[in-house]
Amino acid sequence: MAEFKHLQCEAAWQLLQNTEVVIVDIRDEQSYKAGHIKQAIHLNNESAAAFIATADKDLATIVCCYHGNASQSAAQYLASQAFTQVYSLDGGFQQWQLQFPEYCQ
Repeated sequence: MAEFKHLQCEAAWQLLQNTEVVIVDIRDEQSYKAGHIKQAIHLNNESAAAFIATADKDLATIVCCYHGNASQSAAQYLASQAFTQVYSLDGGFQQWQLQFPEYCQ
């Protein structure tokens, strides 16, 4: 079975600077609306099937949650759906916001 990889915020930042990346945020809608990584797509149980059906599965896909825990199972699920480069963001949005507040909206 395909596996996801862990990604520190610094490495995610470098990846964003150097390649096309899809960021999915799996936090609840209210938290997503209150602030998220720029360009992040809100992904939940209702939108997951459509996302999987239309996404470019060969692009690097970073899964973000609150602290980097729930994103691991979501990243594993995407990897099982034939996504080839899936990452779980270690530290989640909380860590990202501390390190890169200018890249949040």
